[in-house]
Amino acid sequence: MKLSLKEKYDFYERSVQNPDVEVEFMHNEFKRYFKRSPFLMREDFCGTGAISCKWVEQDKRCQAFGIDLDNEPVEMGKERHLSKLRPEQQKRMHYRLENVLTTKTPQMDVICAFNFSYFIFKTRKELLKYFKSVKAHLKKEGIFFVDIFGGPESQKLVTDKKILKNLTYYWECQKFNPITHECLFAIHFKDKKGKMHKNVFTYDWRFWTMPEVHDIMVEAGFSKVVAYWEGDDEDGGGDGDFKPATQGENCDAFVSYIVGIV
Repeated sequence: MKLSLKEKYDFYERSVQNPDVEVEFMHNEFKRYFKRSPFLMREDFCGTGAISCKWVEQDKRCQAFGIDLDNEPVEMGKERHLSKLRPEQQKRMHYRLENVLTTKTPQMDVICAFNFSYFIFKTRKELLKYFKSVKAHLKKEGIFFVDIFGGPESQKLVTDKKILKNLTYYWECQKFNPITHECLFAIHFKDKKGKMHKNVFTYDWRFWTMPEVHDIMVEAGFSKVVAYWEGDDEDGGGDGDFKPATQGENCDAFVSYIVGIV
């Protein structure tokens, strides 16, 4: 039996998203650089807009714009997240079915592109165009946040598994071309009844590396580009605390952030 839309996005958000953490990270890092709180945020490739909806809950001065071309996750976001906001908060949350390359929004304090969504751009020319558009929509005191993953393990045809309550999440690298870095990833789920749901989400990407993203942000005009690296916990895993870094451990796989400062 096929997953319902409600199950599809519930499983996804439980497995890969933590809006509270993302919003806190962006807020705290913005204050680190500019000594004030950010209020205007744009979430590119927003999907359900879970991060945007969480953003507007912070403060009555906060507004968020969620940009996505796909109506399905946007409609699910309105049902799952927007509907739970107070009426006054809903007025400060703006979904837009638009292309991130051509959307026109007010000048933002913060723009983010998470879940590696900008990997959809497969050429340097396309990614540079996107980064330039982002910079043009940021205030003079503005920050662009992206996440990134890498490491040799991430380029192998393997499947990672994460066991959650009544759900198992699988992240599979199905194809990887070492010449072009074109790749295909997929998310599978096993539900509480043990039924496997294959290829619930698939991603046809170019696998960008941290130095490439850093250099393209610099070329796009960001005055400072900062890489973040996660600290270690007592068991040798990640502790969830990401800090600016110029040196990272040569580990098999990692998830990190890169920040472009106007």
